[in-house]
Amino acid sequence: MAYSVSLAPAADRQFRKLPILMQQRLKSHIDALAANLRPVKVVKLEGENDLYRISVGDYRIVYYIWDGERKLLIVKIAHRREVYR
Repeated sequence: MAYSVSLAPAADRQFRKLPILMQQRLKSHIDALAANLRPVKVVKLEGENDLYRISVGDYRIVYYIWDGERKLLIVKIAHRREVYR
């Protein structure tokens, strides 16, 4: 069963500011997360429980996973030089 995927308000704003072609590219990866929460190149971030990131070119998608509730919340979408600030 797939997880429900939602974007935090800040992540939604970041996503909408990106060029359309990048939005389309990221959207396909976001949709794939519903079926496969931890793809091959996922990295669990240190210092936070259940916080992960995937790379899509020079952009990063940072998200939380709640397995018990079957939810995934994307908290940040940004260029790699800005995502950890």
